[in-house]
Amino acid sequence: MKTKNIVLVLLLSLIVTMSFAQEKTRKLLREARKIEKQKQTDILVNSREFVFVARNASPQGFRNIDLTSNPNCIKFQPDFIKSEMPFFGRAYSGVGYRGDDGLNFEGKAQEYTIKKEKKAYQIKAVVKGQYDVYTMYLSVFFDSSASLSINSNNRSTISYNGEISAIEKKK
Repeated sequence: MKTKNIVLVLLLSLIVTMSFAQEKTRKLLREARKIEKQKQTDILVNSREFVFVARNASPQGFRNIDLTSNPNCIKFQPDFIKSEMPFFGRAYSGVGYRGDDGLNFEGKAQEYTIKKEKKAYQIKAVVKGQYDVYTMYLSVFFDSSASLSINSNNRSTISYNGEISAIEKKK
């Protein structure tokens, strides 16, 4: 009986130690994935070539709007920015008469700055579209999630939450 108890205690202690060893490896794997994601985000931001895709929009004075089923993106390239974002909110000075259906613009960035801070990269880009000037403030966090705010002369400010990723090359 005594030997059965000793064997049982040894077996239980072995199981407990193995579970702690697995927990450490899970933590190490999670930390390694986090570091790899930070490196990828760093490469994307510094290359100035990535795409922002929004999950939701927060128009000024309105409720949040889910965009997961709406196609949207802003492609950032070193010499060109193209936006195909939906707009919800107030428009001023005849925007509705042009049949405009969102923040669709493209052009060379007149201003493009990147600042690395403790928790995120802060990117400011100014693009002059056909009818308006758009100022974009993009906060890219190290896990590649991002928050975008677009100011315009003819529209109210709108914010988007989403992620950045590499631009897919067409074959």
